[in-house]
Amino acid sequence: MKLLFLDTETTGNGPEDRICQLAVVVANEELEIEEVFDHLVKPPVPIGIEAMSIHHITPEMVDNAPPIRFTEGWKRLKELNSPDNVLIIHNAQYDLEMLKREGFNSHYRLVDTFRVLKQLYPEGRYGLQYNRYYFQLYKREEELLARLKEKGLELELRPHSALADTLVLYLLVEHLVREGHSIEEMIELTQKPIIYEKFYWGKHKYRPIAEVIVEDPEYIETLLEDENLEEDWRVSIQYHLERVEAKPVYRFQLGKYRGMTPEDVARIDWDYLKWAYHNLGGLSRGFRERIAEILKEGKPPADPYLEEEV
Repeated sequence: MKLLFLDTETTGNGPEDRICQLAVVVANEELEIEEVFDHLVKPPVPIGIEAMSIHHITPEMVDNAPPIRFTEGWKRLKELNSPDNVLIIHNAQYDLEMLKREGFNSHYRLVDTFRVLKQLYPEGRYGLQYNRYYFQLYKREEELLARLKEKGLELELRPHSALADTLVLYLLVEHLVREGHSIEEMIELTQKPIIYEKFYWGKHKYRPIAEVIVEDPEYIETLLEDENLEEDWRVSIQYHLERVEAKPVYRFQLGKYRGMTPEDVARIDWDYLKWAYHNLGGLSRGFRERIAEILKEGKPPADPYLEEEV
């Protein structure tokens, strides 16, 4: 079994962008590095200014570089492309998409250390460079370079380059193995859905998902209807939906009863609730189903307090 650590630098993050640097480190099952490939490659599209400001690869640096398919690293990547071997990438979805644009479809088993860290350290942070310092990997870089020099691989690391990131990735995996996490476990963790406890984006950022399910169910329904919602978030929401015991609280967002629940409106204006069910636009499916439940239950006794408030 061969372990291939890979990183790329690209011309940008858009749908037409391509690879301008490829780094591949090949190791054996004992995590002994056997081969190192580091190539600047000439992309078929210009390098964006934003990308240049991150990786510092300029058009002049790749003008005389070969296309990626002619590099030794690319050839080796294709030669070893088998389920017998393991491809290790940090945030693999991005690099695999970039490789696909170059005509490469992976048959490797996959370790995505971004997903592995999320599974092992759910309250942590998952950037490669952050964990370079968090796990003090930088303290072992000189020793790693010395080991490689003994093998005849004399490397000079340029910050933010694909090769530098690939060697940090190697040190991260080496650290996780020393902590008792095998490559096989990392493969399993990569495939396992990530269950989030709270949102880290959107209007409910940092709020528990279970809490939002109860207090803003229409937002949850909108997310689940979005075909572009990442699968981990979809699985996480479904996970919490199955476990929340409290009934979701729907509230009118428009009209004279804005902010009130359909249960409250039923006690003071039954006719309005019936009208809303048949005519009010913008109601989510769940909201409409909740109104239907109330109408089926029959008109409740009036609540004098609510009548007075309205």
